[in-house]
Amino acid sequence: MPRRASTPQPPVPARRRWFRQRLLAWYRKNGRTLPWRTTDDPYHILVSEVMLQQTQVDRVLPKYEEWLTRYPSLDALAGADEADVVQTWRPLGYNIRPRRLHAIARESVARYGGELPSDEATLRSFKGIGAYTAGAVLSFAFGQRAAILDTNVARVLFRVFIGRGNPKAHAARRHLWTLSRTVLPVRHVFDFNQALMDFGATLCTARKPKCLVCPMRPSCAAYPFNPDNERG
Repeated sequence: MPRRASTPQPPVPARRRWFRQRLLAWYRKNGRTLPWRTTDDPYHILVSEVMLQQTQVDRVLPKYEEWLTRYPSLDALAGADEADVVQTWRPLGYNIRPRRLHAIARESVARYGGELPSDEATLRSFKGIGAYTAGAVLSFAFGQRAAILDTNVARVLFRVFIGRGNPKAHAARRHLWTLSRTVLPVRHVFDFNQALMDFGATLCTARKPKCLVCPMRPSCAAYPFNPDNERG
């Protein structure tokens, strides 16, 4: 009988500490200055996270400012006409996103006094808020120790700690969520999660990662990078 693939083991504490220290040191020197990193308003952070789904940062920046000028709060968004909301969103595309934000705003006003709840279960009860978005809001707005896993974060964790296989496979995705929770520090959660995203977006990129200047290179399971190792 063929042997089952073994479940990857979590990184030992020393390697987790090494990874955190290097990532945070890199972020303090190289982290991007973005407007949603200067606020702890849950609504503003939610807007940024929804806008950044499948959309590049440079396209989001002007629309983020325009959106918050027009709809500065959940109350303001809830009271707007849906057609105006969708028009304001253009040209970002994926127009289900503004409709979902509008519905979240209305539900927040109707059920939670115009505020976003600060617990994961309630946040995820909103249509359009999944595990990643809930983790982002909890860690960036409420300062909670909550893991995140978007495309950039998954790529970084997969390459540094796993190195081979199909990162999009269901089992791999589950393991990557476990990894994200395991490496998450007790302190500096905001910076750590932002650092993971920046690291994947600017250094550990999908097609041409900058391996020669990468601080993770001495202990990266994917170094030297070979794209064939991520197919399966």
